[in-house]
Formats: sequence, C-alpha cells, structure tokens
Amino acid sequence: MRLLLIHTDFIEYEAKKRTSMAEETAQLKDSQEEALAVFSAVEAVDEDDLPGVVEQALSEIGLVADKLSVENIVIYPYAHLSSDLSRPDAAVWALKAMEEGLREMGFAVKRAPFGWYKSFKISCKGHPLSELSKTILPSEEGAKKEKKEITHEFFVLTPDGERHDASEFLDDTPFGCLLKKELGEAAPAGGDPLHVDLMRSKELVDYEPVSDVGHLRWLPKGKLIRDLIADYVLGLVLPYGATPVETPVMYDLSDQAIFEHADKFGERQYRFKSGNRNMMLRFAACFGMFSIMRDMHISPNTLPMKMYELSTYSFRHEQKGEVIGLKRLRAFTMPDMHSLCTDMPEALACFEEQLAMGWKTGEDFGTNLVGVFRCTRDFWDEYADWVKKIVADSGVPMLIEILSDRVHYWVAKVDLAAIDGQGRPIENPTVQIDVESSKRFDIKYHLDGEEVHPPILHCSPTGSVERVICAILENTAHQEVPHFPTWLSPVQVRVIPVAERHLSAAGVVADRLRDAYIRADVDDRDESVGRKVRDAGMDWVPFVVVIGDAEKDSGTLTVTIRSKSKPNKPHKETMTEDVLIEEIQDETAGMPFRPLYTPAKLSKKARYI
Repeated sequence: MRLLLIHTDFIEYEAKKRTSMAEETAQLKDSQEEALAVFSAVEAVDEDDLPGVVEQALSEIGLVADKLSVENIVIYPYAHLSSDLSRPDAAVWALKAMEEGLREMGFAVKRAPFGWYKSFKISCKGHPLSELSKTILPSEEGAKKEKKEITHEFFVLTPDGERHDASEFLDDTPFGCLLKKELGEAAPAGGDPLHVDLMRSKELVDYEPVSDVGHLRWLPKGKLIRDLIADYVLGLVLPYGATPVETPVMYDLSDQAIFEHADKFGERQYRFKSGNRNMMLRFAACFGMFSIMRDMHISPNTLPMKMYELSTYSFRHEQKGEVIGLKRLRAFTMPDMHSLCTDMPEALACFEEQLAMGWKTGEDFGTNLVGVFRCTRDFWDEYADWVKKIVADSGVPMLIEILSDRVHYWVAKVDLAAIDGQGRPIENPTVQIDVESSKRFDIKYHLDGEEVHPPILHCSPTGSVERVICAILENTAHQEVPHFPTWLSPVQVRVIPVAERHLSAAGVVADRLRDAYIRADVDDRDESVGRKVRDAGMDWVPFVVVIGDAEKDSGTLTVTIRSKSKPNKPHKETMTEDVLIEEIQDETAGMPFRPLYTPAKLSKKARYI
C-alpha cells in the first residue's frame, strides 16, 4: 500500500464522474478543516495479506496523527500513487477497514468515495512533518497465512476404467514424454526445437527484428497454411452451432470485471496508458465475448449458446528467454469458443463433444495428441464416473491431476498436447469448465424468477494456430520423408517440363489442376530437370509431375508421390490427369481450399530468406 500523508489547513473534494467500478454513495462532496489527509493506493501485492497491510497502515497513520495532535482524518483513494493496483473489491475492503479501524482508535474520519473521478482543493501546513510518504508491504508470515496450500495428486486412467501409478508409463512414447513434463522429471537437453529451422528454411515465417520479441512476419506460404487452419476451425465450429463474433484487442482496466479477470493471469500482460485510462491488450478472447454476453438478454431456451472468435491477435508478455519459434510467442492467433450452458449436466455433455473435436483436430493435422485431465477434489468426488467415461470415449490413457482446492476460474479442464522432436509437449486443444466468470461479468438468465449465473466452457479446438504449425513441423521428425498433409501443402502439385518445348503442355496441365481446385505451379526456370526435381523435394511438394515427349505423346503423367516415397527412393506412378485429380481430391476431401499464394510460374517467385 502506498500512502501520502498531508497535514492540511483544509481539504475539500467533490465526486464528478463515476467509473465502472464506482462505489455507491450519496456523499458526493465533503470538506474538513485541520485534518490529516491520507492519500491511499492499495496495490496488487497487498492482496497476499490485506488484514496485515491494513493493520500496519493504521499503526503508521495513528503514529503520525498523534505526533501532529490531529483528531480529524480524511481517507482519499488515489490510484496515481501506484502502477500496480489491487482488484477494486480488495481496495474498497481495505479502505473501509482503515476507516473503521481509525474510528475505533478515536479519530473523526471521513472517506472520499472509491472509483470516481474527483476534484479536490487542499492547503498544506508547510512544516517538516506536513508531507510524508509511506510504503507498506505484506509481511511474509501474513502472506503465507493468506495463501492456500494446494496439493496435487497424479495418476493414470486407462480406457478400461483402471487406475494406474503414473510411473508405469514413464517411457519415450508421446504419452510418456507428457508424463515426464507434468511430473517434473528431468527435461531433455536444450537447444532450438526442430521447427525453428524448418519455419525459416521452408519460407513460412520469420522473426520480425523491428517489432517486440515474439512477434513474427508471415510469408506467403506460411500465411496460406495459417489461413487454411483458420478456415478449418471455422468449418468445424459452424456446424456445431457456434456463432462467430469479433471483439477488440484492448480493454479498459477500470471495468471491475475486466480488471479482476486480467489480474488472475499475473504479470504476463501488455499494459499501457491511453490518456488517463489504464489499458491492457487481451491474452484471450474472453474479455470481448464476456462483455457481449453481459449485455445480452439470455433465455434458457437458447442454451447452450456457443460464441466463437478467431482472436487475431492475443498477447502474452512471456519472458524474453522463453520466447522461441512458433511454440512460445508474445502475439499469437487463438481460435476461441465460449459456450454458455444451462447447468453442470449440460456443461459436461458439451465438454464431451468439444473434447472429441480436439482429438479429431490431431487426426486431421497428422499430429499424435496425448492428454491430461485436471480437476478439483470436489469435482472428482462428484463426477469420477464421468471422467472415466470421457477417458473410455477417448480410447487412450490420460494423466489425471486432482487439485485439493480451486485456485483458478475452472473446476475441470483437459489439455491435449503434441510432442516435439525433443520429446517436449506442445500445448494444443483445451476445454475448461469455468464456474466463476459468469458471476464476475454478471452473465445471467432467469429461471422461475431467480437469477442463474451459468457455467461457461472455454474451448480452443486446436490451440493457437502458431502451435498447430509448430506441431506439424515437429511431427516431421518422425516421418521417413517429411511432408505436410496434402490439404495444407502450399503447393500440392509441381509440374516440371523436361525442355522448353514441353512448357506449353506443362502449363495446360497446371491450368486444369487449378480448375479442379488444386494448387499447382510450373517450374519454368532455366534449370536441369534434376535440379527442379530436387527443389520440389526441398519444398515438400506432395505430387511432382514431369512432362517430356513420352508424357506429351501418351497423354499420361509420370508422378512422384512424396507420401509413398522412401529416403533416396522416390515412388513414381504413371497415371492420367483425371486419376491424379481424383487421388488428390480423395486426400483433401472435407478440408478447406485456398488457391496459390505464390506465383504460378517459379521464374516469378521471389526469395524471402
């Protein structure tokens, strides 16, 4: 707590304009002659032991008042004394406790209202003790008393419903790697993950030197993959009944609900001043969606209601040394869905559906996902059979973590992860049951004349788009011949003419493929066929078509298929153009399509890195 103590001839104030966190009061203006004015700012750190901080503040104020022989005290909330303020409700509690405590000490006390823009006039005495500043911190003992001791229990559930000691699964499988991380086993050696080199060498994405660390520049091929993933998630959630919205990236911390929700995330935030307003950049789409829901008229007949946003961008001020590649960023793209549910049974049903959605995304991206389910002890005691059901439905063992008490807004959540080339988890899809935010944001419906604050599911069906691409690139470490899923490949077919006289035929083939919604380009450069084939391999093109005299005369194509090839043993097949189109369409069925983001002729293609 920060205090500025001023011995005054008089102080007068008037509350002019309320903020969203304004304290209700009928006393909008007041004055006091011959008083000790106590300008006060309650800080975030004070919440570790508010009673202890108030007790220290009372001692300091009482000591100064006694030295000055002052009987009148005016408590004046003054946020400008600190840049790290507490939650508004915590500040009001502390100020009221100070007011009551000083009265009990025999002082006449007035308190200016909290959360208002106020004007004030003051006359300072001007002697050595007339202006004093004090900083009060929670004692270590008090902070320890305030913090709950949270214990964690870990075990593995298998689809047959059996419970196992996690040590039985500590191996080098993806699930074993997840357990090692969660249980605090020795981490693999450091170094850059595999994808960091690949994201640059494949000209997908690069670091941006003139931005903050963890902010990237997306190149055409990477931008295409990113857009396809965004299209994919939209195609997943729309049939599920989600309604897309778009919300701002910055929010005013004077809104009490926004402040409290942001405060739970700790220090990893971008905060800044806009005029006299304290603002923050969002770290998820919760803020905007919850604000929309707060203003809606919600009927139980319309629940469950699912709201979706592709939050481009969300921001987390990660530690500089932890920011790397696509795995950990300060600006990222998060597909974010929030579902208002009537009650807990409906929330559990939606959770099952959204977890199944998460497992499906791993299959569609070709990444092997593993999972951990976390919940409070109370939740486990009531819903253990349901947890066993979702593990059985998943068909794979899952790590279970039980927390002795609730410390977050959720009572249960699942985190699915891919494993990188060094055996470390990459967090991807998540589903969470939130029992706190609807009360904080006053999101409600009415049933039988009573207000109901419903449970809210947070769901990212894929996790951040950047981490999805990270997982796909890291997954190539386990492939004999690395490749993207065909539907995500920036170029799906590369047509290579053997000589200049075959260029026209190659162009015709590429045009027909593009008419069939296939991304096809032509390598028209003045290079040898061998060099062109090697470059197509370096670009991980799934289908490479070489057209020479034989192909031109026969009307058939010689096609190298990357997914069927072995190292140094390209798999070649002869097929018609129609068969090639059919094979690609079968591989990409049900997936989104976008045309080429790079030139159709390689001679026109720019080099970015």
